[in-house]
Amino acid sequence: MDGLLVETHALRRDFGTNRAVDALDLHVARGEVVGLLGHNGAGKTTTVRLLAGVLAPTAGTARVFGFDPTVDGVEVRRRVGVSTETPAVDDRLTGRQGLRAFADLYGVAPSLVDGRVADLLASFDLSEAADRRVGTYSKGMRQRLALARALLHDPALLFLDEPTAGLDPVAARAVADRVRALRAEGRGIVLCTHDLNQAQALCDRVVVLEHGAVVAEGAPSELAAGLGAGTRVRVVARPPVDGGGLVASLAATLATVDGWGDVDDDAPPEHAGVVVVHAVVRDADAIADGVAALVGLGARIHAVEREVPSLEDVYFALHRVGRGAVAVPAAGGVPA
Repeated sequence: MDGLLVETHALRRDFGTNRAVDALDLHVARGEVVGLLGHNGAGKTTTVRLLAGVLAPTAGTARVFGFDPTVDGVEVRRRVGVSTETPAVDDRLTGRQGLRAFADLYGVAPSLVDGRVADLLASFDLSEAADRRVGTYSKGMRQRLALARALLHDPALLFLDEPTAGLDPVAARAVADRVRALRAEGRGIVLCTHDLNQAQALCDRVVVLEHGAVVAEGAPSELAAGLGAGTRVRVVARPPVDGGGLVASLAATLATVDGWGDVDDDAPPEHAGVVVVHAVVRDADAIADGVAALVGLGARIHAVEREVPSLEDVYFALHRVGRGAVAVPAAGGVPA
């Protein structure tokens, strides 16, 4: 694939009898944000450590910028930025001193250091605290400092583990905006997160891990289609005004249309004469068929609103796999 930054094949890592990463096939391209989702212990952090060359795989292969992280870890780490969920920062240094020290470790040209450090401190709203010891920083400030540190050497690939943990909503939004800007610059980003709303807002593709193995991969809408989750629909309509129980017949009519399920309705008292029908609908063609059926009945359609299943819907549906509630989709969202 053109512009590929990360590629793994059957990557595996065992810790004794515990398999932390199991036959992982993963790819990340330039200008792409890929989310790694899963509960604690699902294999997200171990995957990042394998890709950064901190751990060696038990089996399988990984390539980052074409390098084997196990053999060429120094070259890989020179090109990637890493921000962990609980970043290690030196409490004895000021924020500015800490960034300057890491700039030296990363080999940033001396002529660029002061300007780059000042820009990053400003970007993460740390300018006023730049010359205070990091030991006086709040958790959110320490998190922002770690993100700034990950960007010091202008990496083409970023591994971000829970980047907004401990941040207030304003700071979290600023980090999300920065992730979008980095993607627009053509950087690849691997985002490990428990925040499903954040993943849905930022990720081009998500990879859901269970016990180190991929159980689903794709955009949230693709995953929903693979799970058969359907689309929730709300129809607001006025029934024909010839009496005889036609309020109930809107739902009854839609329940007979192919692709419509879980149909129910209510008549909000604040909107006299209007019926609101709720249903789960298979696809766009089925929605059109249902609307046509209502029009044929003589109803007047006021609104048809679609609510595509969220990443949260998909995630929790996947966690019901173990209880036999849904079929496990293969990578790409296609049922296995």
